[in-house]
Amino acid sequence: MSGNATYRHSNTAVLSVCAIDAPQVVTSAEFDERLGETYRRLGLRAGMLEKLAGIRERRWWPEDVSFVDAAAMAGAKALAEAGTDPSQVGLLIDSSVARTHLEPSAAVAVHHALSLPTSCLNFDLANACLGFVNGMQLAATMIDAGQLDYALVVDGEGARQTQLATLDRLASPSATAADVAAQFATLTLGSGAAGMVLGRADRHPEGHRIVGGVSRAGTEHHELCVGDLQLMRTDTKGLLAAGLALSVATWEDAKAEFDWSDMDRYVIHQISQVHTKALCAALGIDPDRVPRTFPTRGNIGPASLPFTLAGEVDSLDRGDRVLCMGIGSGLNTSCIEIVW
Repeated sequence: MSGNATYRHSNTAVLSVCAIDAPQVVTSAEFDERLGETYRRLGLRAGMLEKLAGIRERRWWPEDVSFVDAAAMAGAKALAEAGTDPSQVGLLIDSSVARTHLEPSAAVAVHHALSLPTSCLNFDLANACLGFVNGMQLAATMIDAGQLDYALVVDGEGARQTQLATLDRLASPSATAADVAAQFATLTLGSGAAGMVLGRADRHPEGHRIVGGVSRAGTEHHELCVGDLQLMRTDTKGLLAAGLALSVATWEDAKAEFDWSDMDRYVIHQISQVHTKALCAALGIDPDRVPRTFPTRGNIGPASLPFTLAGEVDSLDRGDRVLCMGIGSGLNTSCIEIVW
């Protein structure tokens, strides 16, 4: 087996997964209007965010809603939907990319906001857009080991600050076509939050069992997408090619342990129309089984996968097999199977 370890979980179930929408709708047409002069000066066509990426709009939080506020709202909703008392939570993981400062962790503020017990281990887990999936893996490992009964994974992302800074920079008379290309992916981002409660399957037969999965790293590509709250530069074509190659390699590795050729739902990280079509073609996945939230939400970072899964809950039947497929800049990728 090449790549990273294949893993199986023995006693962990998803008890709830929820999404929180940011309230302010911002269309791609609005972005095009703000960059109209730059496009005309450089001979570029407007409309590529919608025509190429397939993103019509995304969401922003109000200025007074912090990343922590968003993550805490998702955590509170997930706990309520699972019927889990905060005093029972033994682990809190905040997988958010967006953060206001380097320390302390965002998790401590979420822990405080949710009035979690002092016995609840809490920390941030950062791995670009793969962080939430990694949080699920780590939480499931600790639950299987008997170290805790309940875990809460949260994520709160906000694109307002980064996109405003990018729009100002690209609207400058000094902006070049290369600048537009390098910062195009920044304008595909979105805002939102997600939360998930995991618990012991033997105590929760109503839960959705986590089967296991496989991960793989391609860290030679760690410079293809680098960013912070002010600037994100992305080699879009290079990232797509490297991401697809890594995904195919991971898929091939998984065949030794799993049969994922006929899943009921493939919930993938929401990047763009181009990425989704290319991934389905490369892996032989039925595109009709791939739900999409990017057209109206954009790429909400690590929150996008659980956000999309939350939207499928009401349409899933008992026993349906769901494959969650995440990829994060760096590059890292992971697939994790859930039996609903």
